[in-house]
Amino acid sequence: MNVITKTITLGDGRIITIETGKLAKQADGSVMVSMGDTMLLATVCAAKDAVPGTDFMPLSVDYKEKFASAGRFPGGFLRREGRSSDYEVLISRLVDRALRPLFPDDFHAETFVNVILYSSDGKEMPDALAGLAASAALAVSDIPFNGPISEVRVARIDGEFVVNPTFDRLATADIDIIVAATLDNIMMVEGEMKEVSEADMLAAIKVAHEAIKEQCRVQLELMEACGKTVKRTYCHEVNDEELRQAVRSACYDKAFTIAASGNCDKHARAEAFEAIKTEFKATFSEEELAEKAALIDRYYHDVEREAMRRSILDKGARLDGRRTNEIRPIWAEVGYLPGPHGSAVFTRGETQSLTSVTLGTKLDEKLIDEALIQTKERFLLHYNFPPFSTGEARPSRGVGRREVGHGNLALRALKPMLPENYPYVVRVVSDILESNGSSSMATVCAGTLALMDAGVPIKKPVSGIAMGLISENKGTNYAVLSDILGDEDHLGDMDFKVTGTKDGITATQMDIKVDGLSYEILENALKQAREGRLFILDKITDTLSAPRPDLKPHAPRIVTMMIPKELIGAVIGPGGKIIQGIQADTGAVIAIEEVEEGGRIEIAATNKESIDAAVTKIKNIVALPEVGAVYDAKVRSIMAYGVFIEFMPGKEGLLHISEIDWKRYNTMEETGIKEGDVLTVKLLDIDSKTGKFKLSAKILKAKPEGYIEPERPPRGDRPERRPRPERPSRY
Repeated sequence: MNVITKTITLGDGRIITIETGKLAKQADGSVMVSMGDTMLLATVCAAKDAVPGTDFMPLSVDYKEKFASAGRFPGGFLRREGRSSDYEVLISRLVDRALRPLFPDDFHAETFVNVILYSSDGKEMPDALAGLAASAALAVSDIPFNGPISEVRVARIDGEFVVNPTFDRLATADIDIIVAATLDNIMMVEGEMKEVSEADMLAAIKVAHEAIKEQCRVQLELMEACGKTVKRTYCHEVNDEELRQAVRSACYDKAFTIAASGNCDKHARAEAFEAIKTEFKATFSEEELAEKAALIDRYYHDVEREAMRRSILDKGARLDGRRTNEIRPIWAEVGYLPGPHGSAVFTRGETQSLTSVTLGTKLDEKLIDEALIQTKERFLLHYNFPPFSTGEARPSRGVGRREVGHGNLALRALKPMLPENYPYVVRVVSDILESNGSSSMATVCAGTLALMDAGVPIKKPVSGIAMGLISENKGTNYAVLSDILGDEDHLGDMDFKVTGTKDGITATQMDIKVDGLSYEILENALKQAREGRLFILDKITDTLSAPRPDLKPHAPRIVTMMIPKELIGAVIGPGGKIIQGIQADTGAVIAIEEVEEGGRIEIAATNKESIDAAVTKIKNIVALPEVGAVYDAKVRSIMAYGVFIEFMPGKEGLLHISEIDWKRYNTMEETGIKEGDVLTVKLLDIDSKTGKFKLSAKILKAKPEGYIEPERPPRGDRPERRPRPERPSRY
C-alpha cells in the first residue's frame, strides 16, 4: 500500500492533511482531507467515453454529511440519511461552480465527484474543505482537468481577516465569504456581509486567494508524487473543419447584424437567430443533415456567441440595444395580492417576480436537524422558477438545486435587515413569472417591497443587480455589463450578483468563466454594480418609501410576555390541557419556550380581544390567589354539599351550599346551578396547612332586609357523640 501524505499549514498554525492511496482505491481518484478531527473523503470517477451526441460537460457533484460523523442518529422513521439537505445542496453547488469551467471544452465523459464528511469535531467547518478535497481527488486521478483549485472561507472578525474560521468564531463575523480560485485566477465567490464596502469585499477576496495559492501548490506536489502529471487521452468530439468554416462564412455577418440590431424582444431575437441556422441547414439534403445536423448546431452556437461578443466589444451594442451600464425599464407594485400579509410585483425588462410575505408564530419555525447543525430558522425565503417563466412547454418537477441556490442568495441579502428579536416568523415566497436574466436579484427587490408592504420594520431597503463581463486577450479588452440578459450570462465570461443597501453590500455570488480576470476589472465591476444597485434602490423607494406603519388587518398580532421558569408547567398543564383550553376559549395561538430569562410566551391572534383574553388567563395562572380578591369562577362539578369551582386557571375550591346565597338551601337542586355556569366569588381565606380555599358568593350580595344570622345551638344542647368502644390491646 503506497500511502502519500501532504500537509498545509494555515496562518494560525492549524494543519490540513491530504492523504491518498489508503481508501477507495478503485475510484479514478480519492483523497482523505483532515483538519483536526474533521475528515472528508473525496472521490472522482469519469467514464472512459462520452455518450454519443453529448456536447457538454456532464458533471455531477454531491456533498454529503454522515450523521455518524458527529456521533448522532438521523431523524425520521428510517433512521438513515435521506435526500440532500438544502445545506448539502448549497455546498455541492459551490464545488460544482468552481470545477466545471476548468474541464477541457471537448471533454464530455460523465464525471462524478463525491465529497463525504465522515468525522467532525464540531469546531472546524467542513464546507470550506470540500473544494480542496474535490480538486485533490482530481489531481491524483488521470481525468483531464485544468486545475488545481481550492476553496477557503474568509471571515472578518473584530476587524481581522481569518481563513477557515471555526464555528464559534464565525458567529461574530461581519464578512463571511467562500472563495474558489486557481493559482492565477478567482473562479467563484459567494457569501454574506453586514453592509460592507466594495473595497472591504475586495480585500477579503485577496486574502482568500493568497491562502488558496499555497493549497494549489501542495496539490501540484501531490499530483507529481502520485505520477499523475500526464492525464488520459480521449476523443469525445469529431470535427469537420470545412463545415465549421462554411457555417461561419454563411452565418456570421447575419448573426452580427441581429446581435447589433438592439431587438428588445427575447423571443423575436431568438427566432431571428434560429432562422439563420434553419436557412443554412436548408442547403443540405436530408441524408446530409442526418449526419451533420449536430455539428451545424454546435458550430452555429459558436458563431452566435462570437457575434454577440464582437458586437459589444467593437460597437458597444448589446443584444437589446442598451448601453453597457444601462438598466432595463423597471415597474413595481405593492399590495397586489389581498390574501397574503404582504405582496409585491417587481418587473425589470423581461424578468418578473411575484412575491408574497406570510407572518407566523413560533409554531411556524423551521426545524433544522442536520449532522452538524441543529437549530430553528425564523426567516424563510423560497424561490420558485416554473417553466412557463421562459415560455417552455414542460412540467414542473419540484425544487431543483438552482432554485435552492438562488433562494439562498436572496435570503442572505434580506435577512440582515430584519429587526433584532422580531417576534414573527417570516416566510417570503418569490414566484418567477417571467425570466430573462437575474431572477434572483428580482427576488431581492420584490422581497424588499413585499416585506415593507407587510409592515415588517426592516432596517433599510435592499436591492440587487447582476453584472456580466465580455473580455478578450486576458482582460486587456473588456466590457462590464450591468443588468445582464439571459443570453449575456450564457455567452459571457462572468455572472456577478451583488445585493445591498445604500450603505453597503449584504450578499454576493460570482462565477467566472475566463482566465485572467484582474483585480482592476473586478474593482471596476464592483463600482459599476454599486451605481446600478443604487439606481434600482431609488425605483424601489419610489414605489414604497418605508415599511407600512401597521400590519394588514388579517395579519396576526403577537404579544410576548415572560413568566418565571417554575410556572411554565402550570401554564401548559397536564398533557397540555391548560394551554389548549386557553387557545380554544380565546381563539389565540400560544407558544411557550424556556429561555435563560424564564418562560417566553408568544400570544398571536388577528384581533386584540382574543389576545387580551389570553393574556388575562395566563396572568391569572401565574398570579397567586389573593385573599379578598373577587373572581369569575366556572362550575366544574356539583356535589350534595356545594360546587367545586375553578376561580383561576388550575385553581379550584369548594363553594359550600351555605355560601351560595343568603337564602338557605336544603339541596343543590334548589339552587339551579349547572356545570359550566360562571359564578362571581370572593376568596375569604387560604388554609395555611392544607392550602384549601374558602370561597363565598353570598358575601358579594346584599344581605336581605331583616335577615337574622342562624345561631348555632349551645354545645350543651347538641346531641352527644356516641362513645367509641374500647379496642382490645394487640399485646
